[in-house]
Amino acid sequence: MTLKDPIVFEPLAMERVWGGRRLETHLHKALPPGISVGESWEIVDRVEAQSVVHQGPLQGKTLHELWTDHRDEVFGAGVNGSERFPLLIKILDARDKLSVQVHPPAAIAKSLGGEAKTEMWYFLHSEPGAKIYAGLKKGVTREAFEQLVQNGKVEQGIHEIDVHDGESIFIPSGRLHAIGGGNLIIEAQQNSDTTYRVFDWNRVGLDDNPRKLHVEQSLLSIDFSDYEPQLSKPHGETLADCPYFNVEKWALTTARPAHDHASFAIFTAVEGEIECGGLRFQVGDFFLVPAVLHSMEIKPLSENAKALRITVPQPVA
Repeated sequence: MTLKDPIVFEPLAMERVWGGRRLETHLHKALPPGISVGESWEIVDRVEAQSVVHQGPLQGKTLHELWTDHRDEVFGAGVNGSERFPLLIKILDARDKLSVQVHPPAAIAKSLGGEAKTEMWYFLHSEPGAKIYAGLKKGVTREAFEQLVQNGKVEQGIHEIDVHDGESIFIPSGRLHAIGGGNLIIEAQQNSDTTYRVFDWNRVGLDDNPRKLHVEQSLLSIDFSDYEPQLSKPHGETLADCPYFNVEKWALTTARPAHDHASFAIFTAVEGEIECGGLRFQVGDFFLVPAVLHSMEIKPLSENAKALRITVPQPVA
């Protein structure tokens, strides 16, 4: 197999009760008509959802096929040996608040029948007054939180944070969290779809019935020492760096190679327009630069061009 171009996948639109249509109006993505779309799964390798290559010689192949059959060429010889591609990349359109939820830590995820999930959010666009919820308010004990759950007043115990365009936050597994309405977010996460809802603002779902909660699992998963976390402070270009992924924000004043060694890198423009391999990409367009093309350049096509680069850590020799 000879690769010459970055790989572009077909996004998957997911209907959500809290979603809207800004993926269409703001990012020009093709959405199914007449539904509220809350998530666009941009890069995913799961049994229930597969990214499919949009164009080029690999057109029609799934991400899982690439991971299984072409791992060294596409992803690099040094990536982990997991059965499936280790990341899931999404764009979220929160027209309304998401549920108050938690993802289980690795130490207990399997015993609860789920998968661990650590993630980060990059705020692509936040309406004036938009906020998120992360961690507990200072002084809220487990016992006090359980009482708030029983009384349907969980919002009184969770920490609120005002957010603006271009900011980000790290959400480790175990951190209680919710996204407030008016946020358009890029999310990089472990390849997991386990979410335990502890509170859903006393609303009904798409079927007009109360949405299912997972109170017992949530109480076992929440880190009750996690008080009032703050937004991430960038370290140079790095927004998030953990054992599962690295996310950088590049201000592109000139062309730069995608990677300094033979490993894949995922990119999306977050401001302006960029080019790679002769293809143009606008805000919210994702592409993967294969390991064998790691020296391919990412070029700015506008003065304010900025991009996120998402990679995975290399194993220690």
